[in-house]
Amino acid sequence: MKDNLQRPIRVLVAKVGLDGHDRGAKVIATALRDAGMEVIYTGLRQTPEMVVNAALQEDVDAIGVSILSGAHMTVFPKIAQIMQEKGLDKVLLTGGGIIPEEDMNKLNELGVGKLFGPSTPTTVIITYIQNWVLENRQNLI
Repeated sequence: MKDNLQRPIRVLVAKVGLDGHDRGAKVIATALRDAGMEVIYTGLRQTPEMVVNAALQEDVDAIGVSILSGAHMTVFPKIAQIMQEKGLDKVLLTGGGIIPEEDMNKLNELGVGKLFGPSTPTTVIITYIQNWVLENRQNLI
């Protein structure tokens, strides 16, 4: 397990559905990479199934979904359901975009990690992922 604690954090950054605005996802992906994480960017127009399959194949610690389309109450629960079915219960599901606070709270109650709105400093997102992964990797020992 010690090797698992020392390997870089691996994060899959995904854009789901027809949302074609990926500038924010690319900014986050670059910031995570610059912080020493290994980042896999799926590109545009992914399905929840494609995201979870990529996360499984890439052995990621976290999935970050960028969503601006308003479909967050459909996309996040679907990804969470598929993650559970595929045994990815030790993988963080987080993300951000245009998501009302009330919806963020509902998604958190469903098991989705912290969600971030526009203009959140990248350092806040980086710290959140680092702390979550560190805590959960230690729980695997």
